[in-house]
Amino acid sequence: MSIPAAFLDEIRARVGLATVVGRRVKLTRAGREMKGCCPFHNEKTPSFYVNEDKGFYHCFGCGEHGSVIDFVIKQEGLAFRDAVESLAAEAGLDMPLESPEGQQRAKVAAGLHDVTGRAAAWFTEQLGSVGGAAARGYLEKRGLSAETVRTFGLGLAPDGRKQLKGALSELGEDRLVETGMLIAPEDGGDSYDRFRGRLMFPIRDARGRVIAFGGRILGDGQPKYLNSPDTPLFDKGRTLYNLDRAGPVARKSARLLVVEGYMDVIALAQAGIAEAVAPLGTALTEQQLQLLWRVVPEPILCFDGDTAGQRAGLRAALRALPLLEPGRSLRLATLPAGQDPDDLVRTQGKAAFEQLLAQAEPLIDRLWRAETEGIDTTTPERRAGVRGRLREHSQAIVNPSVRSLYDAEFRSRFDALYLPQRAAFVPGKRGAAPAPLGRASAALKALHARPSAAGEHLALLVGVLENPRLADRFGESLAHLELEDVQLKRLLFAVLDAVSHDPDLDKAALSHDLHVRGLAEIADQVRNSNLLGFSFTRSVLPDQVSGHAAAIERDFAAVVDTVLLRTRIESELAAATARYAQSETQSNWDAQQRLRAEKASINAMLMSLTETLRGAQLEEH
Repeated sequence: MSIPAAFLDEIRARVGLATVVGRRVKLTRAGREMKGCCPFHNEKTPSFYVNEDKGFYHCFGCGEHGSVIDFVIKQEGLAFRDAVESLAAEAGLDMPLESPEGQQRAKVAAGLHDVTGRAAAWFTEQLGSVGGAAARGYLEKRGLSAETVRTFGLGLAPDGRKQLKGALSELGEDRLVETGMLIAPEDGGDSYDRFRGRLMFPIRDARGRVIAFGGRILGDGQPKYLNSPDTPLFDKGRTLYNLDRAGPVARKSARLLVVEGYMDVIALAQAGIAEAVAPLGTALTEQQLQLLWRVVPEPILCFDGDTAGQRAGLRAALRALPLLEPGRSLRLATLPAGQDPDDLVRTQGKAAFEQLLAQAEPLIDRLWRAETEGIDTTTPERRAGVRGRLREHSQAIVNPSVRSLYDAEFRSRFDALYLPQRAAFVPGKRGAAPAPLGRASAALKALHARPSAAGEHLALLVGVLENPRLADRFGESLAHLELEDVQLKRLLFAVLDAVSHDPDLDKAALSHDLHVRGLAEIADQVRNSNLLGFSFTRSVLPDQVSGHAAAIERDFAAVVDTVLLRTRIESELAAATARYAQSETQSNWDAQQRLRAEKASINAMLMSLTETLRGAQLEEH
């Protein structure tokens, strides 16, 4: 059900933006506005402004902008409806009525939240009681402070079949069963406590409400960890432990860690690394990956260095491939064999773990290592097998721009490793060494700055002036470029017309044709004005052209396709932004944010594919 715009307006009118922002940012008066250090990026000089009269915030440092609803969504990691519900409660407003079925579900959920909340409080009481001495001793042995235990709400489930059942009997046996606190035997026997003799970890939703529990056995017994079953409140495949606390911290630090278990999360938080979450006894699901990407563009997965940890890392990488989009990926950090994050921070401290995170490798590097390290490639057939598996990985990616870049990167690495006789193409040089392997290519790195569309158009024009065959090969795509300058349009269509009459036109013949058309001066200006260096913009000696034709064509295709893709994304983003302005629904918000991320990533791709001609000339000298 969509939320009426009038209701959203009423929330904005009743809930003070400065009040909500002020809970996370120290604001000071600056004329008619308030200012402070931006909560979305680290800064020392305030560039974040709140305009209460107009009802929006804006950061002149990172560009974040929005209303009080946007702020709660981004800072607290809530879904759109959850953010509205939270603000409505603060404003004293009742949410608009849903369908009878929706109202019934909400009523049931509200009652069940009360049950899990009461259970959490009871477990906490048991930990602090005389009977909790052994559990407290275990926590002390693990190095957890009393403050950490309180912060995470740890508790104890006594070793008895009906302890909790008796203590919370007034809540009703049916509700205790429905929330997973009791087990009701299928044979109709008496229900009994699910958690017995276990250290208890409350699991919270994005709004900080307890929805389930995890329990670690104290002493001998199996399973070592036991989670609540799926209930109307809890779906383990759609929940991440500690996301409600880690999300706001992660948004500010721009990193979010995924570790294996509760104790890892808690130990890291105590060591000063608060932006960690954990899945709940299963491999990362697609839904959990989406939750991570709502917080940061490149979460870091931390795995053990043993064989099982490496397999887990590869499974996560393969699961993420179909979901990759511009601006969304993963990094993977490998711990020393036999150690988990808890062990590492307790024995070597926070600095050692920070160093490990700094060395986290991009997703593409993990895939490359998995397919090439320790693999017998002594025969052409085995090398073909490696290439085929790499191709399968790139083809698993649904997004076309990311897929093409992965495919190009894998091909480049494969050729450099297994075809050493093929030199990397550097125009103007002979006998260049193969391109070095290493971290992911710049085309897959994070966003830095937006390149100039006019600059890319100039580079493409220089490409067809230097290599007329590109105009014949990519004429249809080039015709769709949105050139703002009339003279540049004249030049492009003159080139396309010339090669349409003579597809084998070479550079000299094209120059003569442009001279006859009165466009030689414009062509020279384009060459002199271009500041971006690609393989196709460099002058190449005639005897080098055939050897580098494939590389030139590949690079030109990548740039022209990416420029056209950005044009399409910008158009879709403008439409999505207009839809969100008219109707602030969750689906419209998600669509806008997805397109913003895709546009940012495309800009990053274009930036990373380029280098200034000045830098290239210095290299050549």
